Amino acid sequence: MSPLSITEIIKLLAEEYGNITWRSRTDPLSELILTILSQNTSDLNSRRAFDSLLSRFGTWEAVAQGSVEDVAEAIKLGGLAQVKAPRIKLILQQIQAQRGSLDLKFLKKMPVAEAKEWLRSLPGVGPKTAACVLLFSLGKPVLPVDTHINRVAKRLGLIDSRLSAEKAHEVLGGMVPAKDVYQFHIHMIEHGRRVCKAQRPRCRECVLLKVCPTGQMLLGAEL
Repeated sequence: MSPLSITEIIKLLAEEYGNITWRSRTDPLSELILTILSQNTSDLNSRRAFDSLLSRFGTWEAVAQGSVEDVAEAIKLGGLAQVKAPRIKLILQQIQAQRGSLDLKFLKKMPVAEAKEWLRSLPGVGPKTAACVLLFSLGKPVLPVDTHINRVAKRLGLIDSRLSAEKAHEVLGGMVPAKDVYQFHIHMIEHGRRVCKAQRPRCRECVLLKVCPTGQMLLGAEL
C-alpha cells in the first residue's frame, strides 16, 4: 500500500476516534512485567495480577528474591501463573545480573534498534512485549502489533494475510510515520474492537471502507 494510503488511514481513524497525545503509562520495568502478565488474558485480569503482585511483594527487588511458588500465587488471577511466574523471575534475575539494578530507564537513551534488541535478549520477550515497553513507557516509535491490529491490517491489505505475527511488527512498523505510531496503535485496536471484529465485521459502518479491499469484497458479495 502506498504512503498516501497509510496517511489516509491514519487521518480517517483520527477523525473517527479523535486525536490523542502520548504520555508515559508507567516506568519501563513495570511496563515489561505488566505486558508479560497481559499475555493470553484480559486487560482487567492482567491488571489485577499486576496489582496483586506488587501488593504482596512491595518492590520488584522483592519479587526477584521471592520464590516462584509465591509469585505464581500472587499472579494467579491473570491465568497461566505457572508459566509467567518463572519467566518473570528469570527476567528480573537477568536484568539484575547484567545491570546491577532493576532500573530500565537507560533504554530511553539507546537507539531504538539497540533498545529493542536488548529487551528481546530477555527470557520470553518477543517483538510485541519489547514494543509495548518502548512505546508505552518510553515514547519510542515502535509499533506493537496485537491480534486486533494484525487482523485489521491484513483486511486493509497493509500486510500479507500469510505474514507471521513477528514479521508483521517489522513490516507494519516500517510503514507508519514515527510521529503517528502511538495514535495509530490505539486507534487500530479501538477500530478492531468496535467495528472490524473477528466475526461479522461491521463493514457498512466502517470509516475505512473506501480503502479496504476486504470490506468492499464482503459487501459486494451481499449484493
